[in-house]
Formats: sequence, C-alpha cells, structure tokens
Amino acid sequence: MTSTNKDEEETALNVMGGITSSHDGTKRTKRRRFIKKKETVQIDSLYEKVMSGSRLDLARAITLIESIRSEDQTHAQALLQKALPHTGNSVRIGISGVPGAGKSTFIETFGLMLCELGYKVAVLAIDPSSSVTGGSILGDKTRMQNLSSHPNAYIRPSPTSGTLGGVHRKTRETMLLCEAAGYDIILVETVGVGQSETAVRNMVDFFMLLALTGAGDDLQGMKKGIMEITDLIIVHKADGDNLRLAKRTVREYKQILHYLQPATPGWQSTAVPVSSLEKTGHDQVWELIQAFKEKMEKSNFWEERRQEQTKSWFHDMIHDHLIEHFFSQEGKKEQVSQLEKQIVAGDLTIARAVEQLFRKNK
Repeated sequence: MTSTNKDEEETALNVMGGITSSHDGTKRTKRRRFIKKKETVQIDSLYEKVMSGSRLDLARAITLIESIRSEDQTHAQALLQKALPHTGNSVRIGISGVPGAGKSTFIETFGLMLCELGYKVAVLAIDPSSSVTGGSILGDKTRMQNLSSHPNAYIRPSPTSGTLGGVHRKTRETMLLCEAAGYDIILVETVGVGQSETAVRNMVDFFMLLALTGAGDDLQGMKKGIMEITDLIIVHKADGDNLRLAKRTVREYKQILHYLQPATPGWQSTAVPVSSLEKTGHDQVWELIQAFKEKMEKSNFWEERRQEQTKSWFHDMIHDHLIEHFFSQEGKKEQVSQLEKQIVAGDLTIARAVEQLFRKNK
C-alpha cells in the first residue's frame, strides 16, 4: 500500500500500491479422479492371438499369469488349460554362470544364430529382485537389443521376487505359453551361481554353465553342486590373447567333469571354448545340444525327465499352497512368533513346538 503519512520520509524503497483483486466469477471445481476401466479378458480371443504368434498378445498372456489378482489367476489358468495340448515341443535350456561371464552377450549371439537357422527362440531372462524393496532392473531387452528386434525371438524379463534359485515361480507356466505360441527353443537365464540353481535344473532339459579362463581360480568360488548338475561348461571370452588360456581351461574342466557323476545318465558332461566377440563356438554348442537330445530320446530319458519334472512341480505347488493355507488361519502367525521366542530362549524343543502348532483344540 502507498503511505499517506506526509511526515514519512520518501525513499526509493517505498512500494506503489497494486491493483485491487476481484474474483473472475468462475467457481472452483472438484478435482476429478481418472479411474482406469477394468479390461475384460476374452480368453478365447487371447488364446487365438497367442497361437497365431502375436508377441504382443503373448506378453499380455504372461502378464496375466504373473498377476497376483485372483480374477487374473482364474483367467490365466483357463488360458493355460486351453494351451496345454500344444506344449512340450521345445528344447528347454538353462543357462547360469559366474558373475562377469557374459551370460547376456552369449545368449544374444547364440539366440541370433538359432533365429537365423529358422528356429523361434524365447528367452526368459530372470531379473534379480531386491530383497529389501522387491524392485528389479528388468533391463534384459536393453542388453539384448539385436535379439529382441529379431522377428523369430521373444525376450521376457521376469523378476525373481526372492524365489529359490533365482527363478520366478511362474517361469514354468511362462515356458508352456511360449511353447504353445510356437517357440522351438526356450532359454532360461538365471541369476549367478549357487546350489539353489538346482531349481532351474528341475525345469529344463539341458543345463549350461558359463565360466571364465583359469579353472583353478574359478572353482574356488564355484560350489561342487553346480558342477554336478551341469551338462556343458562354456569357457566364455575365448578370443585374442585369452584364447590359449581358454583352451587350457577347457582341458582342466574336462578332467574335473570326468571324475564327477554325470548330471544326466548316459551323457558325459564336457566343456567347450566360445567367443561371442568373434562369434566362434556357438555352432559347436548347438551340435552338442542336438546330440544330447537325440541320445536322450533314444533311451527314453528325455520323456522320463520331463515327467519327473512335472511331478516335482506339482509337489512344489502343494507345498506352497499348504504353507499359504496354514499361515492364513487366524492366530497362526502370532502363535508361530511366540513359539519362536520360546525355542530361541531354550525353553522349548522344535519338535514340541511343531506339535503345539498342529495340536487340535479339544
């Protein structure tokens, strides 16, 4: 406001009066919330599109499978039931490796080679989830740009959500959908190396391990268990000055594998040098996988293993369902918490605590 006091000393700091504000007559409206319409899932239509080879609709179907909403789960199981007769025709390959071995680089080069040979390749790249936040990177399409743009390839990053073996609990169902969609080869990339990778072994036909040169040093950080479930060791980055050392490492691994029990009865696990930089060795890997498949089919072990894996999957789901059902009962979580305190304090044996948990109220 302008000062009206004449006695007040005029300075450059005085501020002139502004314009008196007045309302423009408009009324403030209530903020509108935009609610996304619930999309009705047409199972028959989605099934037909998946079967026709639509990658977009395959992605939609897998999202349905990964959803935790009960309604989505019902639709997902209906879709899988329709797709079931068209599954089981692929070669399922598990790929693991030591950190820095170049799994994604190998998968892209190997996958592109298979696509150029006329095969349809699906890559289920298991993405590590944070045990704290549950978040995941989901960056495999970024790391495999050339493969993801190939018309014969499909890449699906899938968060692990803390699942044993770094494999998402829905990976098996995703494999079935990919097979129904006509994919000939399913590549399952897992997180790191460890005994929990047996979870992958139990869902694939052929298991490969990527290693680097220097078998002696590598084995220090590699558990014996992972070697015993491996059908093929790939000594990666076998190029340039590293080639001679890579060939020596291959010989060392072959000697080690010779003394271990084979991962697959009737098959001698072996090792080969591969360079994704120079694109060498990938054809040899595929020849070995084809030889493996032919040998296992002749002995009927191919089908026997598939049947055992299906039964194992069934029992795993029973176990998960029982655990979920148990803890959903009123008061069970609190009871478990109280019993844990008594066990830790040394006041109660574990066997007695379990008896109390399952004791029927009389």
